[in-house]
Amino acid sequence: MSNLINRQRPPVFCPGCSHERAVQSLDHSLQVLDLSGEQVAIVTDIGCSGLFDTFFNTHALHGLHGRSLTYAAGLKMAAPRLTVIVVMGDGGLGIGGAHVLAACRRNLDMTLLVLNNFNYGMTGGQCSATTPQEAVTASGFLNRLEPPLDICTVAAAAGAPWAARFLATEQTLSDKIAEAIRYPGFALLDIWGVCPGRYLRRNRTSLKQLKEKMTRLPEATGRIPVNERPEFGAAYRRESSKIPPAEPVLQVETTFPLTISTRHDVLLLGAAGQHINTAGEIFCLAAMTAGLQVTQKNDYPITVLRGHSISEVVVSPSPIDYTGIEIARVIVALAAAGVSRRQSLFSRIDDDCLVIKASEVTVPPHSGREVRVDFDRMAIAPANRALASLAILVRENVILTEKMLLTALNLAFTGKRLQEARAVIERCLASQ
Repeated sequence: MSNLINRQRPPVFCPGCSHERAVQSLDHSLQVLDLSGEQVAIVTDIGCSGLFDTFFNTHALHGLHGRSLTYAAGLKMAAPRLTVIVVMGDGGLGIGGAHVLAACRRNLDMTLLVLNNFNYGMTGGQCSATTPQEAVTASGFLNRLEPPLDICTVAAAAGAPWAARFLATEQTLSDKIAEAIRYPGFALLDIWGVCPGRYLRRNRTSLKQLKEKMTRLPEATGRIPVNERPEFGAAYRRESSKIPPAEPVLQVETTFPLTISTRHDVLLLGAAGQHINTAGEIFCLAAMTAGLQVTQKNDYPITVLRGHSISEVVVSPSPIDYTGIEIARVIVALAAAGVSRRQSLFSRIDDDCLVIKASEVTVPPHSGREVRVDFDRMAIAPANRALASLAILVRENVILTEKMLLTALNLAFTGKRLQEARAVIERCLASQ
């Protein structure tokens, strides 16, 4: 097969740069593997190594510094038959270190070529994650404070099943790249080379010295038997095929006539454990049975078992362009935590607003019509009070009817939970 070098954009690096050897070796590897441009995607990021995607007649993706492995993973999962090769420098390696670790753990079938020349060559020769401590760089003393990263050792510890360290000038580099590409899992090849434009200006480093440094590091020649395991993509497809199909999207039929002619903004203000969000969902389902448009936004802290819980529901006979609530038409106040979170809204409501308030909850002064509810007297537990408040709306003839609410319960619940919910609604409707 002919080579895949892009003759309209031939490789151009600084004289003596090891990246050019890497380009030629990669091209030879693709020929040996008999891969056409349509079968290969080269993914790069920023830096001199980021030019690789322009040098080949293959699929290509050029992205943000250090993030190339994330794009590559998406490509490989979407097109499993594609040969995905990621090229990054030691700069991208350091910036995207977490992505490298994730790739090692995941074991998706793609190849990472790290063009390691021990500095940020494109941006001025600053120190990178792999810069030797004795080197002189544009970063002053900073590299003397941090030991260099040996990515092969890190990759092995993170679960990579294949990792190797190689000099860019080795005659067999193309064979090693081909071996990495051929490996049926994640393979990382750390290719050491020199940067004549930046690094060599400050540091007398020969290829012989680099070779000696390599011999002092833990061996990294390819397969890591202890980490070998099924390739992620194939395992993912196998396991996902066992999952039953998702339930069809709930279809809510318009069964009842419209109950309102204008938009109504509704606030359910409560606390964790009161099932505020569930009540908001049931409210929406009930409104949809009358052909109303609905939106729901929930607000609760990361401590889901403590703190406020709020559901903002908008219902309207026409499409809803803005989901924010500025003047509420209905406020349900079931806990101090929720009231405190939205207390400023009380000063803006008018006498058209209905405020349903648990008897033990204090609300700020307002101009609305207030309905005080003694849930303890009705023997309604805190967890059912948000649902019970919807029955109060039915009783007050606001937005919902009894048939709308009961239909929504049938859509949301089954079995014992449905029976319990219907009992709460019936108790509230019977109470005066």
